[in-house]
Amino acid sequence: KAVVSTQSGHYGRENTYDGLTRIKNVQQIEMGRARMTPWYFSPYPQGLCNLPVIYICEFCLKYLKSENCLKRHKIKCKLYHPPGNEIYRKNNISVFEIDGRKNKNYAQNLCLIAKLFLDHKTLYYDTDPFLFYVMTEYDQFGLHMVGYFSKEKESSEDYNVACILTLPCHQKKGYGRLLIEFSYLLSQVEGKLGSPEKPLSDLGLLSYRSYWSNAVLEALIQYLDSPTESPPSLTILELCDRLCMKKEDVISTLQHLNLIHYYKGQYIICLSNEIIDQHRKSMFRRKVRIDDKYLQWQPKDWSKRGKW
Repeated sequence: KAVVSTQSGHYGRENTYDGLTRIKNVQQIEMGRARMTPWYFSPYPQGLCNLPVIYICEFCLKYLKSENCLKRHKIKCKLYHPPGNEIYRKNNISVFEIDGRKNKNYAQNLCLIAKLFLDHKTLYYDTDPFLFYVMTEYDQFGLHMVGYFSKEKESSEDYNVACILTLPCHQKKGYGRLLIEFSYLLSQVEGKLGSPEKPLSDLGLLSYRSYWSNAVLEALIQYLDSPTESPPSLTILELCDRLCMKKEDVISTLQHLNLIHYYKGQYIICLSNEIIDQHRKSMFRRKVRIDDKYLQWQPKDWSKRGKW
């Protein structure tokens, strides 16, 4: 059962076991007040996989075989939030940065959970090269994880996300978009153009396509609303810098929205009043946004830190 490295820097089992690792092996997990049915295989211990439910501490992510074991664990577990540094807090939403080397057990348990709901995810052993950003929702009992994304400490391609997941019990609440928005805020502070690691899952592509579309439209409308030259002139590269998005993502989004056209020997961006009105209505319905004023974070130069 050797572990082999893939080109993306993630880790998986050898091809001999590929057939086994595609069969869903966990019936249900219970985490906090939610009981969830997994979608895919995850390499939990075989003894636990034979049980009807795996119980997971929602704060330290330790997995246990019974509800009684979980109750005994809660007496000893002193965590009421993820480990690591809280780098963002606004109202009841917080984000914690967790080093995959310093908090190895937590990071590996997080990867085991994520593997239950991500078919393409293969990282669950070597977490040292990764940072994990866990988003939580606060109530009187603690800070409960709603989702997370991971990123490499050093990415040659400047990927700002390696894997991203909103827990199924918290989907359809806007947390996926908040996680994506937060990843681009970190890219902005780093002074880089970011992009998620490819290929994206089908669900991931839908989420990113939605975020990119709104971000591009918002930037274009803000530019049109600001005093500027007539006719307005904004290049693709300027749009990339405004959004901290890679050029290929901006162009594919413009094409997806059918906003880019060839006219008199040059490409132009056309925004109709209908598209502008639709976007403004959509943004009005969004109640929660990431606010950069509440970020307390400085990027680290991992190339100068030896082996992380």
